[in-house]
This record gives sequence, structure tokens and C-alpha cells, in this order.
Amino acid sequence: MIQTSYHETRLEYDARREVLWKALCDAYFSKLIQPDFHVLELGAGYGHFINNVRCAKRTAIDQWEKLPALVAPGVEAHVGNVTDLEFILDGTIDFAFASNLFEHLTQAEFATVLASLKRKLRPGGTLTILQPNYRLAYREYFDDYTHITVYSDVSLCDFLRANGYRIISSTPGFMPFSVKSRFPVAGWLVRLYLLLPWKPFAKQMLIRAVPD
Repeated sequence: MIQTSYHETRLEYDARREVLWKALCDAYFSKLIQPDFHVLELGAGYGHFINNVRCAKRTAIDQWEKLPALVAPGVEAHVGNVTDLEFILDGTIDFAFASNLFEHLTQAEFATVLASLKRKLRPGGTLTILQPNYRLAYREYFDDYTHITVYSDVSLCDFLRANGYRIISSTPGFMPFSVKSRFPVAGWLVRLYLLLPWKPFAKQMLIRAVPD
């Protein structure tokens, strides 16, 4: 019941997210994802990221039962908890991605995911995390009633290191906190925003890491 009500209230469908994620995938993530990659999205939600990724194999997991009906043709959808990745063969993931996920998990659950990913990632495979940076979004952070842990760009990087990951890059302010604002969302604006040396209203961090 929690998941159903969450998607009907706090995370109700918003067409602007599809515009945002298509632009992000085209202008940014396409540079990190090779055509022969196997991409895994953790906590895929409406499938906006995984549906717009272009690669050889796409896999998505979320505990929301509606996920399979929302992913694009060719995306393998799995309904389940992200702490259980045993449906994925070891050493087969090139690029794992999680957006606005780990603040909803306990640290023990997060550590379980990280340990599992170490086995699922190919040598050189990476984990990319996009989520609110508490240092920049402390006013809005707990407006989402399902946020249970707090991370800044510093603490998230330290947690990853403590669990056997090496940080590739850390961007404290990558994108605004939410599409729920008075500002318009258009593909060209997203692409322009990514090019700005200083990003106004950026409260989501982007961390990239690889297992040691």
C-alpha cells in the first residue's frame, strides 16, 4: 500500500520527467554508455531513464508492481527489492544507475546493494548515483515522507569508500531538486543547463564510483 499511495501522491506521473530524462540521456549519459553495454537501473520507477538509454541490454528493477507495463520494448523489468539482485548473472553489468533511491533505504540496505553490485558489475563497471544533496537541499529534503537517510556529497562518497568503492567523480550540484517548480522543462533548456559552469538551483548531486 505504501508504494501505491506514494506514486499517487508524492511521485505522481508528470510528463515533464520524460522530457528531462530524454534530454539527460541524449546530452549527458550517452557519453558514458557504450552501445555494447548492459545497463541496470535500480529503483526505476516510471522507467524514464532506462527507456531512453541506448545500449545492447537494458534491465530495470523496482518494487512497484506497475514497472513492467511502463518500460519500453526490449527492457527487462524485474519487480522486487533492490537488495536482491540474484536474478542478474555475476559480472554482466557495465553501468549501474540509481536516481533518488538510496535516501529511501537504510544504511544497512544500501550496503547490501553495494556488496551485491560488486559481484554483478563487470571489471571496470561503474555505479552512477543521482540524488538530493542534503547540504544543498536541507529545506526540502524531508518534504518526501519516505526519505529515511541523509547524505551530502561528502558523506555519500565516504560511505561508498567505506564499502569498497573508489570515487571516479563527484558533482555536488548537478541538477535542480525536482521538476515541481515554476520553471519550464524543455529539452533545449536541459541541454543548456548542463553546459553552464555554475548551475543555479542545483540541489541534486551526481556521484560516479567503481568497486576497488
